[in-house]
Amino acid sequence: MRLDWLKRMMDALDLMEGSMEERLDIEEIAKAAYVSPFHFQRMFFMLTGMTIAEYMRKRRLTLAAQEIASSSVKVIDAALKYGYDSPESFAKAFRKIHGVSPSEARQPGVSLKAYPRISFHLSLKGDKDMDYRIVEKEGFEVVGKSIRLKDGEQPRIAELWAASNQDGTAARLSAFGDGDLLYGVCLDMQPGEGDFTYMVAGRIDASREHVAADAADGLERASIPAATWAIFPSVGPLPGAIQSVFSRIYQEWFPATGYEHAGGPEMEVYPSGDTTAEHYRCEIWVPVVKK
Repeated sequence: MRLDWLKRMMDALDLMEGSMEERLDIEEIAKAAYVSPFHFQRMFFMLTGMTIAEYMRKRRLTLAAQEIASSSVKVIDAALKYGYDSPESFAKAFRKIHGVSPSEARQPGVSLKAYPRISFHLSLKGDKDMDYRIVEKEGFEVVGKSIRLKDGEQPRIAELWAASNQDGTAARLSAFGDGDLLYGVCLDMQPGEGDFTYMVAGRIDASREHVAADAADGLERASIPAATWAIFPSVGPLPGAIQSVFSRIYQEWFPATGYEHAGGPEMEVYPSGDTTAEHYRCEIWVPVVKK
């Protein structure tokens, strides 16, 4: 299974590399990997730390710089070749990556950035089991506070949690009807751009809807659809322990199973307790479908 996954991912990368001078068709790229476009883009981001758009931009500007520095190609021709509508937009993106203008790239000895083609490898350590369970659940409602995040803004999540604990929001949310659990919910994910909404939330017990309606003043509500969830335990102090489990889900679990991401919200489920303790236990919920 893992070797099949590796071959499919490398085939997809071959297609991406062959699309440097044309419009990227994410449907075709994902088809080469035998997964949905959402799953491929989410996997790519979690494995590389870059969106596909960011990776393609860096690769195209690497190739453009090499071509400009080693030939007499016109800047406008290089811009059009690598997908830019105007020399101005090309020059702006070029300077952001390389620190110089396209014309300055022709000067002898100028320093340029090179972003090489990535490759995927599997680490077959086999020295640590990965526990999980598959659970089907009906849809439910959550209520809380959210922020919209762009690629690279993940540190703002810790700030949202700190503010929610400090102003009493977290205590309010844990009282909405789901025991003492709090949820960290990733909503409206746009994997191609890396954008998503993160909500610190409490789950609304349907039998206590009137309580939630009265207590939710100033908070937002969101619907979590019915789904099949792969649920993974995380043991250890936050945020390091749960970040490690997230990495293993995408680096080890998905390649080793017949599942892919279903495209819905992801959730972190936090019981009360000392989140800095070595034995603090929480969970990651990822919506999945069988391929």
